[in-house]
Amino acid sequence: MTELPYLHPDRAARLHAALAERILLLDGAMGTMLQGHALDEAGYRGERFAHGCDAQHPHEHTGEHADAAGCHRDLKGDNDLLSLSHPGIIRDIHAAYLDAGADMVETNTFNSTAISQADYALQHLVRELNREGAKLARAACAVAEAKTPGRPRFAIGTLGPTSRTASLSPDVNNPGFRNVDFDELEVTYADAAGGLIEGGADVLMVETIFDTLNAKAALAGIDDAFTAAGGRLPVMISGTITDRSGRTLSGQTAEAFWYSVAHARPLSIGLNCALGPSDLRQHVEALSRVAGCAVSAHPNAGLPNALGGYDETPESMAEALGEFARAGLVNIVGGCCGTTPAHIAAIAAAVKDVPPRAVAARAEAA
Repeated sequence: MTELPYLHPDRAARLHAALAERILLLDGAMGTMLQGHALDEAGYRGERFAHGCDAQHPHEHTGEHADAAGCHRDLKGDNDLLSLSHPGIIRDIHAAYLDAGADMVETNTFNSTAISQADYALQHLVRELNREGAKLARAACAVAEAKTPGRPRFAIGTLGPTSRTASLSPDVNNPGFRNVDFDELEVTYADAAGGLIEGGADVLMVETIFDTLNAKAALAGIDDAFTAAGGRLPVMISGTITDRSGRTLSGQTAEAFWYSVAHARPLSIGLNCALGPSDLRQHVEALSRVAGCAVSAHPNAGLPNALGGYDETPESMAEALGEFARAGLVNIVGGCCGTTPAHIAAIAAAVKDVPPRAVAARAEAA
């Protein structure tokens, strides 16, 4: 990554200090919490998008969004849009996780890239989605810090995998075909990262990585955004073992994944999503053996059941991640799909008195 000073040196120093002192708690699933609100199409749109086009910026539509179909496309399911249409809901979810014991909350920006927002013809909102998502998370952290001044909280600017993959063909009859390339991904990620930086994120996290080539494009885009901003933030990287084969979708083991992204000198490397804690453990252990930085784990609340739900209780997840901690495998733990503030509170209690994994050689210069 580009050798630049930290944009927020005091916050970065507090983060490094906290990681050296204790196991840090990441929050749980934003999507799971939003499902509880049972929003319909009108709910997702809110007042700003109630009549189709963006009422605040009616002349900023370009390309696909300029046509009538684009202006009236269904927006239900675009969780990231709620940072603009219902910021109070997002703010309350961040607060709930912080109250449960989270040290880190992820911005509501998992799909806030032009590639993913193209599904809703909302590419023109990408910069704003990221900026406002970061502002909401950072403001929630500031409120929590005011209650407990000796305990810093951190807003994690989330960059998801996008809905396209550079390594695999979406056409089973044409394995050489790609619907996205590295350069397009780099530009897409640079724009999203720029918005997160503008909004005051403390850290950037490339997460739920199933294709390492996408992740490398994201890291290149982040580097571009750092250069444009004249400074950098710590960077977290979290991959996804897609099933019990023990590999990412693009075919890498956990160890191979680390060696592919170690050049970025991340604050942490980890695994999230797809699997529950018991199935994820061996892969977290493999990362822990080789990684020269902090290790994170935020698994799902088990594998989805027949009804699409998750069966791991707060108690069972806490027991499993507590064992990760006692085995010296992790520095950061939290939850992904199916987890709630109750899960995070239980995990926090389970790791409270356990020292963090010893980092033999910090990959990122302090």
